[in-house]
Amino acid sequence: MTRRLTDEEIERQLGDLPDWTRDGDTLRASFEAPAFLTGIALVQEVAAAAETMDHHPDIDIRWRTVAFALSTHSEGGLTQLDVELAHQISQEATRAGAVATT
Repeated sequence: MTRRLTDEEIERQLGDLPDWTRDGDTLRASFEAPAFLTGIALVQEVAAAAETMDHHPDIDIRWRTVAFALSTHSEGGLTQLDVELAHQISQEATRAGAVATT
């Protein structure tokens, strides 16, 4: 079981996640892939990582833009699992040639 992070812990860890922002109890990031199928492949890679972690993001696909939202609903906020998955998603986006959008 994982514990909910404090505001200070979240802010400190966001320093290593420049593509991500905090929206209350959710971490959010969007990435624009070079092509639609590349975005779909990114979702597949993230899904595999999420399944391994047993921690699943909300994912929204709009043509080449893929948006991710992370929160640990069972803990009512953000946990280390969200931070770790955010790092994985950013790495997969980089490998796919996707760039963060604001």
